[in-house]
Amino acid sequence: MHVSLTDRLDEYVREKVASGLYNNASEVIREALRQQIAQEESTRLQNLRDAIAPAWDAADRGELNDYSLESTLARLKASS
Repeated sequence: MHVSLTDRLDEYVREKVASGLYNNASEVIREALRQQIAQEESTRLQNLRDAIAPAWDAADRGELNDYSLESTLARLKASS
């Protein structure tokens, strides 16, 4: 696989390798991708929690009328 980087990103990768934190450019790119994936997964999980929270709150109050599975899933879909 070949990846093209902007001059700024190329310099950043070179600096990381030169610092000794990474052995080569591939390690820098892999770490960046791992962090991006983790951030996206964290965001999706938070969106799920946010969509479910009103239903949990309603359940705690004994009010489940407006919080069916369908409406909760619709709110989750709308937030994505």
